[in-house]
Amino acid sequence: MMSEIKYSKASACARDVLEDNGFDNLLDFSLELFASGLGATVIYKPLINSDGRIIFGKKNTIIEVNSDIEFEQKKRQTLAHELGHFVMHKNIDVHNDNDATMSWFNNKEKQAKHGKIECEANQFASELLMPSKLFIEKQKDRTFSPDLLRELADYFKTSLTSIAFKYLELGNHPICLFHSFNGKVSYWKRHVDFPYFIVDRTKLPVPEDSVAMEFYKKNKIYSKEQSKQSIWKSTWFELKDWEDDNDFNIYEYAIVTSSYNTVLSVVWEE
Repeated sequence: MMSEIKYSKASACARDVLEDNGFDNLLDFSLELFASGLGATVIYKPLINSDGRIIFGKKNTIIEVNSDIEFEQKKRQTLAHELGHFVMHKNIDVHNDNDATMSWFNNKEKQAKHGKIECEANQFASELLMPSKLFIEKQKDRTFSPDLLRELADYFKTSLTSIAFKYLELGNHPICLFHSFNGKVSYWKRHVDFPYFIVDRTKLPVPEDSVAMEFYKKNKIYSKEQSKQSIWKSTWFELKDWEDDNDFNIYEYAIVTSSYNTVLSVVWEE
């Protein structure tokens, strides 16, 4: 069953923090007030080379969020990430976070570089902003599509990237995610039920016939109405000698973040 909830230590911690403070979710409650109730003061100010940072004092803790962040959803994610540090990592004095440490891709290379605490802070933030039980309820019996991801992002007031990862974990339909930076694949994930073998392109250029490559080569970003693009199975997956690309209904939805030159390709079969 795709919707089975398996809480990590960090996501279980976020679930318990919500329950212990009498909340099912924070959709209609200020995240800043919630942080204050936990004992942290939130300040928005311009930060250089940092989206957010947490400063632990002897009596008070300050969470600073970069006021220059363009999208409110990312500010919300940044604050939730810092709250993960606040609740779980009180042994650090000052900690700065940027797009690298807050990436929703937590591969082994990044974990080795940035440490286990970043993975935990991301898992905490995911559960705090998108409680798993509610997430399952909101997408239950819904057909997978880019529109569904956008609806969920609006509902949970968070980014499409974070929604895509949550859906990969708890959604009703198996999907694959391919993250690329500057035209090269940085990491990929597949749901255990996805039936096809993935050609590993980690650190290699994205496929020439992928939607991601259309962005890198032509700066092409599809409109919402056209964001579901048909691709060949052989674009991202192994095509057996006896198989015909025309026999598969594979699609790619490219979530582009132009400011960071990244693409998250959501790939699925109908």
